[in-house]
Amino acid sequence: MIVRILIVDDDPLIRDVLRDVLDEEPDMEVVAVAADAREAVELAERHAPMVVVLDVRMPFGGGSRAAVEILQRAPGTRILAFSAYADPGAVDEMRRAGVIDYLEKGVRNAELVAAVRRLGVQ
Repeated sequence: MIVRILIVDDDPLIRDVLRDVLDEEPDMEVVAVAADAREAVELAERHAPMVVVLDVRMPFGGGSRAAVEILQRAPGTRILAFSAYADPGAVDEMRRAGVIDYLEKGVRNAELVAAVRRLGVQ
């Protein structure tokens, strides 16, 4: 089974690196990439990804708003928050929005891949 992934981050470098890392995996396919919360919701509705790798702070409402709307429009999707911010408030907010897992930017690629794979098979 191929894990279909939507990447959402306002930093173009992060988007490119995530796409490269995840697309290298034989059981993963990045189906879309978004730069803000609004675009994330539209692309999630259009592509119905299995997993969304979602930044916490970005334009047009941020990650928590995007997570809530994505889960309303693509209910089978699982969301992995991927953020430079690991303060308890940000983590709690994302969990309340429906995020299943939360990783800090800077983790090893293997850890990110394992988290996406774990969510993709749930």
